[in-house]
Amino acid sequence: MANLKETRNRIVSVNSTMQITSAMKMVSAAKLKRAQDAVTKMRPYAAKIQEILVNLSADNSGDSQSEYADIREVNKVLLVPVTSNRGLCGGFNANVIKATVNLIAEKYQDKEVSLLCVGKKSGDWFSNKGHQVVKAEVELFNDLTFANAAKISQEIMDSFVSKEYDEVVFVYNQFVNAATQNVQVEKLLPISNDEKESSSKPASVDYIYEPEKESIVLNLIPKALKTQFFKGILDSVASEHGARMTAMHQATDNADSLSKALKLEYNKARQAAITTEILEIVGGAEALNG
Repeated sequence: MANLKETRNRIVSVNSTMQITSAMKMVSAAKLKRAQDAVTKMRPYAAKIQEILVNLSADNSGDSQSEYADIREVNKVLLVPVTSNRGLCGGFNANVIKATVNLIAEKYQDKEVSLLCVGKKSGDWFSNKGHQVVKAEVELFNDLTFANAAKISQEIMDSFVSKEYDEVVFVYNQFVNAATQNVQVEKLLPISNDEKESSSKPASVDYIYEPEKESIVLNLIPKALKTQFFKGILDSVASEHGARMTAMHQATDNADSLSKALKLEYNKARQAAITTEILEIVGGAEALNG
């Protein structure tokens, strides 16, 4: 059994850790509310713009083909994993990294794969493992706005149009609730009507076009891609705060349980020491009387 001083120091250390994890939990809970509101408001708009795009592109008449729909043989792939800049959020980062690694090993094992990592954790991990990281975007979360996210998505879109990459895949955590985040793997480019229709099947609408259909589609597609990218980032941010809040809640509970166990151990050791001292005093007194 550990001595009293060592046990007492451990109790102080565990209580200090519990205060830190409890504070982190409260901070994440406050940030989660704002992030959840943002992604909840964004989802209907993103879904509607995708639905309109599908309806506009439903007929393959050939007069509204976009450069972002250029389907070609896949030789060069860009993966865009989204993680956080900080840890202490359970399996949030590890799940995205694992899904990305599985993509590289299973689907793109014979392709030239590059990575544009959003978040410090994924950038550091893939760089250390020797993967080709073309960029690690770590400043976005410091000022997360649609305009800043659109700059990154525009870079991705330009690299696809210039044929630097034949396919772009987006990997991120989709927010469900504070305790649940689902890893999503979405093909960002090239856009595909079939894939959109499989995930969302809006009723066919007979639109009256003003101006012409080609102009509308060519302007709508870049906006839809930027919106899809921004929605994924918002999902990831909300998922991060939910995962960190849950992780810190569990850490606080574990620290509390450990503190109680250490206090019990301390009291037992203290009582044993007192009993030993009493026995020694009584034994000494009897020896003197004898």
